[in-house]
Amino acid sequence: MSIFDDETATFLVVVNGEEQYAIWPATLPLPKGWTACGFDGCRDLCLNHIKTIWRDMRPLSLRGASSAKG
Repeated sequence: MSIFDDETATFLVVVNGEEQYAIWPATLPLPKGWTACGFDGCRDLCLNHIKTIWRDMRPLSLRGASSAKG
């Protein structure tokens, strides 16, 4: 079983420079390029939080390119 499948683990909501969100186990160091958003909890709680805050799933660079054309 992966730590990502552990329903008793605490996770952090993290974001990268492209404003893409993910969960990360609170017990592990953050991967390079990712920053904690200040929200933590069980896996399902974190995933639900991401669903609430991440409205446009396109990477920031793609969103910027799309708006420049418009």
